[in-house]
Amino acid sequence: MFLTEKHEKYRQKIREFALAEIEPLAHQIDLDQKYPEGHTKKLCDMGILGLQVDPKYGGTYTDTLTYAIAVEELSRVCGSTGITVAAHCSLGTWPIFAFGSEEQKKKYLPPITKEPNLASFGLTEPEAGSDAGATKSTAVKKDDGWLINGTKNFITNASVGKTFVVTARTTPGKGSRGITSFILENGMKGFSVGKKENKMGLRGSDTATLNFDDLWIPDDNRLGEEGQGFKQFMMTLDGGRVSIGAMALGLAQGALDLALKFARERKQFGKSIIEFQAVGHKLADMATFIQAARHLIYHAAILKDKGVWYNKESAMCKLYASEIGNWCCYQAIQIMGAYGYSTDHSPVERYWRDVKLCEIGEGTSEIQRLVISRELLKEELSLPEGFFTIDASKLGG
Repeated sequence: MFLTEKHEKYRQKIREFALAEIEPLAHQIDLDQKYPEGHTKKLCDMGILGLQVDPKYGGTYTDTLTYAIAVEELSRVCGSTGITVAAHCSLGTWPIFAFGSEEQKKKYLPPITKEPNLASFGLTEPEAGSDAGATKSTAVKKDDGWLINGTKNFITNASVGKTFVVTARTTPGKGSRGITSFILENGMKGFSVGKKENKMGLRGSDTATLNFDDLWIPDDNRLGEEGQGFKQFMMTLDGGRVSIGAMALGLAQGALDLALKFARERKQFGKSIIEFQAVGHKLADMATFIQAARHLIYHAAILKDKGVWYNKESAMCKLYASEIGNWCCYQAIQIMGAYGYSTDHSPVERYWRDVKLCEIGEGTSEIQRLVISRELLKEELSLPEGFFTIDASKLGG
């Protein structure tokens, strides 16, 4: 895929920033299991926190392809930074920009795009993971506002976030049509952050539980119309899957970078191991799969910007990129052997731990296949009658 000069220049800009500011700290971030606050200011100064928001509201809005490139290049050196940005932009800021009133946009977007503050998205609950329509958190009308109770878990940027878009059930018995979105702020009475997760990977990304205990908010904090929450977060997740795909792509590319360098420099039996067919073929497969994933991701990003329905394509790019990301990181460790397995010699073992989340978050691989198969069925049912009819008399043999 040929990118414009503008896209290539932006990639180089983010690549240089990531290598200079993020990569030197990535290993320590993982060890400390703490996202450094200093990163947020640097990302803000680069305009990365506002990539999904119009400049009118403090953002640095650009096309989705440019945004995907930013997530890809950050993840290429640090998955924890990649997912922090992805959650902030795709899940935290975009719903407010897409569904918020003019007053909400002016109030909530500048502090999380022009200033070094992070946004977050509260959807997952203890009993509502893949079945997001099973939301148990409730919002009950009271005194021209809403009283919210419930719990959200596995929430990215939970402890460090300033502004949160969350879902709650406003009408019992209506299934997904009884769910509404709200905008909350850290520090509100009844809002608390609970247990921080001890994760296998992305350990520098802040992940914790959100608790709402008789949290009252005015109706001005309702995002969009009542009962539209499920539809809103389905649209939000379509965009989020492009960024998770970009994150997996970046991790896979980072693993290939390291494996290729190692294979050129490592000598066994008197020659560089890249000259051995078994190693060369692994690298060839990695490069091919990564390029295929890149095409899927960039294609989905372009469709989004064109306003074309891209539900199937976003699921495809997320599914493929996350699974080949896992495979590529595994192969990089295999090529590098003990040097890849050791935390003291290479970050590829961190990449492997980090990329696993991409097969789980924002819809598991199983859910992506479900989405794709449903879209295929819709397409098949929309074909004209007789489209697949075969005239046996015209068959050879």
